[in-house]
Amino acid sequence: MVEPQGNRSERSGHRGGHRARLRRRILTGRSDGLHDHELVEYLLALAIPRRDTKPLANRLIDEFGSFARLLVADADMLGNFPGMGDTSVAALKVVQMAALRLISEPVRQQPILASWQALLDYLRADMAHLAHERVRVLHLDSKNRLIRDELVSEGSIDQAAIYTREVIKRALALGSAAIILVHNHPSGDSTPSRQDIAITRDICAAGATLGIAVHDHIVIGRDGHTSFRSKGLI
Repeated sequence: MVEPQGNRSERSGHRGGHRARLRRRILTGRSDGLHDHELVEYLLALAIPRRDTKPLANRLIDEFGSFARLLVADADMLGNFPGMGDTSVAALKVVQMAALRLISEPVRQQPILASWQALLDYLRADMAHLAHERVRVLHLDSKNRLIRDELVSEGSIDQAAIYTREVIKRALALGSAAIILVHNHPSGDSTPSRQDIAITRDICAAGATLGIAVHDHIVIGRDGHTSFRSKGLI
């Protein structure tokens, strides 16, 4: 059935008025009062301006649970969601990239140990809501400045591989004076497992023989984080 033109125009006008109100709230600094689905709705409206993006935004938040979990979702998973296309996915991912770039600025510009809270904020923003396990190693120079932030492995929903020999070999290749190990627990609980503790001690022992310090191993979860150093595990 063909929709009457008057109804179409009326809906278009309502949509435009709603977006204008969202835009005013953003421009006047009242965006902290926006719900998650409203943030998504406005982002999608920039990517697909001729569509009513409110229903899609609501479905996305229902599916992924929150704005944060939506932003860190895999691009392929987002692209396969009904109603999403490359432009819409890119609109969400560029916000994630911008947020991480902003948060990581102190980490990239200052010695890591002098910007520890900024490092934790960055790692939590990047890894706390991931649906799979990711292991990364931060390589530091003799002044504890970041040389390289490297992804070592990505695993299934609850396991990723990390090998002592490969970690130390890479640290030697980069000339790292110290490293920080990081991984996340998709379960949300940041409590280290026995395997986490065992592999960390193996890496510490191997590094010590070659003059490479392991400053910490940080486990990220939705509930927070656990530092091996602060827990006396290394």
